[in-house]
Amino acid sequence: MSILDAKIARLDGTPSSLGDLTRGRPALLVNVASRCGLTPQYAGLERLQETYGDRFTVIGFPCNQFLGQEPGTSEEIAEFCSATYGVTFPLTEKIDVNGEDRHEIFGSLVGTPNEKGDAGDVTWNFEKFLVDAEGGVAARFSPGVEPEDPTVVAAIDALLD
Repeated sequence: MSILDAKIARLDGTPSSLGDLTRGRPALLVNVASRCGLTPQYAGLERLQETYGDRFTVIGFPCNQFLGQEPGTSEEIAEFCSATYGVTFPLTEKIDVNGEDRHEIFGSLVGTPNEKGDAGDVTWNFEKFLVDAEGGVAARFSPGVEPEDPTVVAAIDALLD
């Protein structure tokens, strides 16, 4: 089974799959939180969506596993992302990215090493996984790597060329 077959609901509760959300395009999968010091990365993620949106998508996965920094309801998360950062990319239901209840999508992602060579559990909010159109993991970036960092942009460009 491909990671793209994994079922996940959209933030509004509509059943979906990762493949539906990516629409057959490469994607940057990011665990997100509204009350984190890294939350301003939403702005960079939205700019990536605006720049590449016809051939690529960003997908945000709200997660409350890191110091309870995503405590809101789906409605509160949607309102915050829209009003504060103008987010237009898809957001999913709130999920776990680590532990016993880790969503299967992240179970498939965490074996990939990041830019430092570290694999394993997601370390914090805004960890980024770049997947190709077939769902293969092309790259992983630590939370502190900004969405528009040249290494992220180069990896996206390489997938799209």
